[in-house]
Formats: sequence, structure tokens, C-alpha cells
Amino acid sequence: MSRSGAPRNSRTEWSAEHGNLPTSAESPTERSNPRTTDIDLLNTLDLLQRLNTEDRSVPEAVGRALPELAHAVDLAVKALESNGRVHYVGAGTSGRLAVLDAAELVPTFNLPEDWFVAHLAGGEPALRESVENAEDDTAAGASAIERNATADDFVLGLAASGNTPYVLGALEAARTLGAGTGLVSSNPHGRATGAVDTAITVDTGAEPITGSTRMKAGTAQKLVLTSFSTAVMIRLGRTYSNLMVSMVATNAKLRTRTVRILREATGASPETCELALHRAGGELKTALVHLLGEVDVESASDALREAEGHVREALRTLRA
Repeated sequence: MSRSGAPRNSRTEWSAEHGNLPTSAESPTERSNPRTTDIDLLNTLDLLQRLNTEDRSVPEAVGRALPELAHAVDLAVKALESNGRVHYVGAGTSGRLAVLDAAELVPTFNLPEDWFVAHLAGGEPALRESVENAEDDTAAGASAIERNATADDFVLGLAASGNTPYVLGALEAARTLGAGTGLVSSNPHGRATGAVDTAITVDTGAEPITGSTRMKAGTAQKLVLTSFSTAVMIRLGRTYSNLMVSMVATNAKLRTRTVRILREATGASPETCELALHRAGGELKTALVHLLGEVDVESASDALREAEGHVREALRTLRA
């Protein structure tokens, strides 16, 4: 059963018990690309142009998967609003991209460090070097989720082939817990595709260098992760308009950016914005509601608290 009480997807499900079967035979990423068979004969500029031509197909492939990505965003928002967390699970390039995305959310959106958790096959050493057989360890993937996740969480697996045992083990464990699940892959026929709440399949086809999923498949995963986490942040009210109003000014550059953001959002003078920030103790959202709502700092802070951090909702309440 799903967390809402509805039946899980009725298509064929996979089991972590069978996670150590060959993982790549059916993946389009393992096929030879007929457009690049002569790539080693090209001069440098032509070589780069050929790679660029292949790369240009990736955003279109991502675009075709947006409905499934939207479902993943909604599941993640639901999890975070229920005091749950979002877990990324991946191996190799997929796992490293997951670690990067999770790390960048903290300073950009002033996010608590435990809201997004990345699980990389092989652990921290795998960030810098290949860890032998880590991606084939189904039990390790399952253990990472069993030890760290709950039924309130959302678990997003990343596997170019759609068949990575470490990821499959984690997703199976998440389903057992009752957590929401999603999978980002480049294989429409991956073994987990029909056994997750949302399968974000970005069919990037054959790689320019056969099997090198750090290329188009990796680019697709980066685009998906960036869009996914950014959309989640917007839905949770961590932005106002297209401005990073939740950021923390920890250095001179960011303090300057904070004033610029406040000026752009309010049209006030630099002096007025700096004074508002001073009154708000450096809290950009509070200063923003203080100026736009034309209320004192305390009222702005209270309105934000009642609106759970959503600037527009706080302003709507004040104006009502």
C-alpha cells in the first residue's frame, strides 16, 4: 500500500534479493552510438562540436520527463511538510551529483543540514575515487535507508542504467518502510521503473563514448536534480519571486547580495534596505515583509512564523 492507502503500482516489482544480477545489458546507455564511431579521427574542434551536438539532446529528453519529475517534487514537499526528509541514493557519478546537490541547498536556501541526505555507495571515499564493488552491494543500500529513513520520508534513487543494486536495495527498503520513492534513470526498461511511486526516465540514448554515463546520462541527472531541489525549495516558500530570500549572508559578497535582493524586491534605497536588515537582525525575509507590508519588524516576524516562512502568504495575511 502507498502512504495514502492506495495500492502500489501493480506492474512487476523487483526484489533486493536479486540485486546482484548483471545491471547494464538492457540499458540504452550501453549501446554503441553510430554518430560518434569516427570521433577519434576528428580534429579537436570537430570533436568538441560532435560532443556538443550530443549534449544538446539532453534538455529535450529531460523535458519529456517533467510530469514524473513534478510528481517527485510533490512527494518531497509532502515529506518535508510532515517533518520527514528527502534522501538521495546513488553510486559513482550519480551518487557524487547527489552529494553535490544536497550540499549546495544549505547555503543557498538556509536549509537545515538534515532535510536532504545523500547516500553514496562506498561512502565518503567514493567521492574522490572508485570504490571496488560498492555499487553492487544491495544490502548496503538497504541498510543506508533502514538506518536513516522513516515512513515520512521521500527516497529518490539515481541510476543511469536503472538497475544499480545499491540503489535498488535502498528503494526496496524505502518501500518496506512505507516511504515515498522515485527513480531517476536513462533506461525505460530498468528493473525498478514499475516499482516506484514515480519513475523519472530521461532517455538520453547511447553515449558519445559507449557506456560512459558521466556524459549525457550524468548531464541529465544534474539537470533533474537541480530542477527537483529548486522546485521543492520554491514550493516550500524558500524564495520570493525569483529571489533567494532565505540565504544567509556569511561573507561580504553575500551581504552585498542581500541588500541588492532587498532593493530589487522593494524598490527602496540602499540606506533604507540596510536599516531594515539591521532592524531585522540580518533576517532578509523579515526585512522584506517589514518593508513591503509596512509593519514593524516584530509584526513581520510574527506574520512569517504564522505563514511558515512563505513571504507572499505573510504579506497576504497582513494586508487582509
